[in-house]
Amino acid sequence: MRFALGQIVATRGALRTAEEHGIKLADLIRRHVAGDWGDLDPHDRRVNEEAVQWGNRILSAYGEGDAKLWIITEADRSSTCVLRPDEY
Repeated sequence: MRFALGQIVATRGALRTAEEHGIKLADLIRRHVAGDWGDLDPHDRRVNEEAVQWGNRILSAYGEGDAKLWIITEADRSSTCVLRPDEY
């Protein structure tokens, strides 16, 4: 674990997407907290690495199309939310 997750929540849309596409949210959360940021470009990966060190918001993105999910851990590490990009 590279950082605290706080309370873990998921939107209804994320839960529906996970069910429809056979995505295991626990696996994505494990990747997120381990520093596997998923499908991010090099700039966003660097921003996440700095966020771990300095306590800013952390975003991971996994999947594509209708199966794309984001995981966001708040800067204060009070919560982590799994959501669809269109729910942001």
